[in-house]
Amino acid sequence: MQPTISIPQHWPYPHFNLEQRTQQGIILGLYYYPLGTELAEQFDDGWRYALMPNKNSDEISYLQENQIQPLSPQELFSEITAEIEFYQQQIVILQQQLAIVTGGFTNA
Repeated sequence: MQPTISIPQHWPYPHFNLEQRTQQGIILGLYYYPLGTELAEQFDDGWRYALMPNKNSDEISYLQENQIQPLSPQELFSEITAEIEFYQQQIVILQQQLAIVTGGFTNA
């Protein structure tokens, strides 16, 4: 079952999704400053996003919706393809290590 996030009907829908890859990083969280609140008066109303610039970083940046640029389909394809290739290499290495530990024995 997929988790569900409810957004009040009077709020605009966010332009970006959780875990979406963007030019600024991967979206880890989002929050909204509703019009008429103290935070909205101080920082402008609208959606804010928490992004991790890369998966090997412990840095988090907080950006407004208009500060985020989506990846082009080609950029997204390249990023995902590179990540798949990385994990496929890791699988091969782990399979080799497993073969050494089991002395070539595989449980089929």
